[in-house]
Amino acid sequence: MFAIIVGTHGRLAEELLASAEMIFGEAENIASVPLVPGEGADDVAAKYEAALERLDASGGALFLLDLFGGTPYNAACRLVLKNEKYGIVTGVNLPMLVEMANAQAMDEGTDIRSLMEKAVEAGKKGMQLFHKSTVSD
Repeated sequence: MFAIIVGTHGRLAEELLASAEMIFGEAENIASVPLVPGEGADDVAAKYEAALERLDASGGALFLLDLFGGTPYNAACRLVLKNEKYGIVTGVNLPMLVEMANAQAMDEGTDIRSLMEKAVEAGKKGMQLFHKSTVSD
């Protein structure tokens, strides 16, 4: 089984997880890690490590993060560089998180590269356009 860690600036990670749980129920192997004011990369890295101790990351860990190059990302990079079963996807959104939780529940494998690609695809597919001009009368 792979673990999922959602990491963001502020409380977005917690709220994304709470919203996802409205859709798929209680998360069993997913953690949210917020970066709050006054914290830095060392603090977030310690939170990630604590989360990994609580979660089943025997099949790897997928970090779903808000911004490329931000503090949550930089902290996760420290861990990903030490373990080839860990991976990062930035631009986390609700469709991405729901899809990855579903993949986790269905035990769709632990090839981290495939999971990362699936997360990116789900995030992209979750973005749709709607305008009056696209509707026929």
